[in-house]
Amino acid sequence: MDRDLIKRLRWPEDKAKALALEERLRKRLRIEPLKAPPETVAGVDAAFLDGKIISAACLYEFPSLRPIKQTHVVRPVGLPYIPGFLSFREGPAVIEALEKLGSRPGLIIFDGQGTAHPRGLGIASFVGVLLDIPSVGSAKSRLVGSYREPGPKKGSSSPLEYDGRVVGAVVRTRDSTKPLFVSPGHRIDIEGSVGMVLACAPRYRVTEPVRGADGLTKRIKKELAAFRGRAPE
Repeated sequence: MDRDLIKRLRWPEDKAKALALEERLRKRLRIEPLKAPPETVAGVDAAFLDGKIISAACLYEFPSLRPIKQTHVVRPVGLPYIPGFLSFREGPAVIEALEKLGSRPGLIIFDGQGTAHPRGLGIASFVGVLLDIPSVGSAKSRLVGSYREPGPKKGSSSPLEYDGRVVGAVVRTRDSTKPLFVSPGHRIDIEGSVGMVLACAPRYRVTEPVRGADGLTKRIKKELAAFRGRAPE
């Protein structure tokens, strides 16, 4: 984890500063084969409610996918909504939730994009570079690129191409279900990203770590919404 970089980091408050920070982080991005299978995998998710962001992180053993720990944070949203800059709204809360786990994950899976992003730096790459942890984007919908539909069986995949190059893969994680859009975030390549997503999705379309984080953010959001609706005592 690049604590010095995070400590020095001033989260941008406008588009121009966000673009400048993206350029700094892009220079640190490394797409390369995963050096060794991770011992743990974390999944993260984020949701918004009344000007606040809820972020959850769930840590699992790998390859058993036994749950180890889960954390969440609720904090004010910083940067206003700007299309294509979701990383700057979610990033601070996601990093805080991951740090609350108390141990460094071997790999992080995001419900979002890695290099399959208009500027090549989606949330998985953004946070992966900041924390210098291998990371994978595993999105339920396409943000950029073109592809041919993969075969109907689990494990089938096809290249996701954007701007003249392959930026990820379209992967079937269950027979005859909608595919996921998988792309490397940082310190892993496309092949390794696909392999990790399939290994972490033994039963459902979405990987177990991301399912855990998604379930936790939904529960916290529901509790906060219910509390907000209570009459004062």
